[in-house]
Amino acid sequence: MSDKIRWGILSTANIGRRVIPAIHASHNGEVAAVCSRSLERAREFAVEQNVPRAYGSYEELLADEAIDAIYNPTPNSMHAEWSIKAAEAGIPTLCEKPFARDAPEAQSIVDAFASRSVPLAEAFMYRFHPQHAKAREIAAAGGIGELQLISSSFTFPIRGDTENIRLSKELAGGALMDVGCYCVNLMRFMTGEEPRRVTASGHIGTATGVDEALVATLEFPSGVFGHLETGLRAYRQHAYTLKGTRGMITVPSSFVPDKAADTLVRHWQDDHYAEHVIPAIDHYQLMVEDFADALLKRRPPRFAPTDAVSNMKVVDQLLAQIA
Repeated sequence: MSDKIRWGILSTANIGRRVIPAIHASHNGEVAAVCSRSLERAREFAVEQNVPRAYGSYEELLADEAIDAIYNPTPNSMHAEWSIKAAEAGIPTLCEKPFARDAPEAQSIVDAFASRSVPLAEAFMYRFHPQHAKAREIAAAGGIGELQLISSSFTFPIRGDTENIRLSKELAGGALMDVGCYCVNLMRFMTGEEPRRVTASGHIGTATGVDEALVATLEFPSGVFGHLETGLRAYRQHAYTLKGTRGMITVPSSFVPDKAADTLVRHWQDDHYAEHVIPAIDHYQLMVEDFADALLKRRPPRFAPTDAVSNMKVVDQLLAQIA
């Protein structure tokens, strides 16, 4: 292995248009190949994204001995199948969120990699943005007193497009699986706990069969309560607030901030207010650099893949209540 990880991109999914430029910009990785079930589409995508090799099947990419790592952005319903095949090929894999269709399937992915000692991580890129570490640092230092409440929202509107994979039950779509899972992960990240009780209400689309709107409450062992709202038909928002006994923190552009713009962590404590400016940064780049660095230095990725299983357990519990 050289000083740069050679990435293979498993499909031409649109999210690759964010991740591939991040790999190009990284100091320790390069994109070596991309694949699609259509060779013509793979070649077009490769030209567009400046990728040197294109394959007309997923199997061909996994058979490429010059690939050091796989990024798997296939549809949610295919994450397990192709991540496990990557494990069987002995290739470290960064798998898109949500990790799987449910927690048992997520566990099967983790087991496949663990049994072969092959590195694995979930591509929750938001966790790498410094604004969240800053928010947690302020809260941990007592900057808002004792944490009481977390509220988080991730919504955006899909207008009438039933062909969108996010609205496909067969492909494991739905608001919670697509964007609400960020809110769940954020609450677990900030508390460092797993919820002991959850409740949910939601709307299942008549035409789609997936949750198009969902609200939920998570109760944590420490006594912290979390409220989340997510939807695929509501005005776009991605933000969260931490409220304590003496103040609160808000992160108004939390999960998909503009990589070219500074972000703000707003902090109220008693009668004092402060704004912490976080310089613009590409959290996708930080994510792929961490995974590549883990491979080069033979260390675990920053976030253990078992966290993905824990997150899916909460998602499963919430979806079960609106089924």
